[in-house]
Amino acid sequence: MGKDNSYDKSLRHLQIELVKLQRHVIARGRKILIILEGRDSAGKDGTIRRITEHLSPRDIRVVALPKPSDTEATQWYFQRYTPHLPAAGEIVLFNRSWYNRAGVEHVMGFCTAQQYHEFLRTAPVFESMLAEAGITLIKYYLDISRAEQKERLQERREDPLKQWKTSPIDAQALKHFDDYTKARNAMLLATDSAATPWIVVRADDKKAARLAIIADLITRVDYEDAVSHETFSDILCRFDETCLTNGILAS
Repeated sequence: MGKDNSYDKSLRHLQIELVKLQRHVIARGRKILIILEGRDSAGKDGTIRRITEHLSPRDIRVVALPKPSDTEATQWYFQRYTPHLPAAGEIVLFNRSWYNRAGVEHVMGFCTAQQYHEFLRTAPVFESMLAEAGITLIKYYLDISRAEQKERLQERREDPLKQWKTSPIDAQALKHFDDYTKARNAMLLATDSAATPWIVVRADDKKAARLAIIADLITRVDYEDAVSHETFSDILCRFDETCLTNGILAS
């Protein structure tokens, strides 16, 4: 009970800070784009719900695109994402994003090797263009251990309220755990930059991960009357190569 009370208290404080942050974004015409990537069942949905829960729905959007249509498959790869970019005064959260190409598409063979390598080369260029256009891009990668993923996927299959989350890809997640690890490492190394860095999160503890992400998020935008919160450096950090071996990311 005490632990839950501490979580609820911390979450309330952080959500109050998010309200202040959104007020600043609206008043100053800021454009904020938040990408949440990670392994299947790493907690992206729950984190997004806690971020958006008390924010003005008119000024925040969640984008979770389905697989490309036949027409979209013929377009420039980034084209179907551009209509969803934030306008002035908006916060947009991508629940998965163009990084599908570096993850599930690559691992499951849904793209060619040429398309994959072209993506790794051009994604930083595209994101640099977004930054130059005044969009603040914040990228989080949520990671969990093999054992934690197995437990969560089993719970998802058994819980009738979570079965909408299940997909044929889920069944392959554990089988290809090592392949996803290799793809994750290559993606982070190729697409991390000073302008659009990756923030990596060890998300085996869902509640701690949510608090860590929101606590970090409120530091990414300077807003009035900000009240700082404790950081979670043991489970969240700005990506660099040491993250591949120091336990932040699953191996």
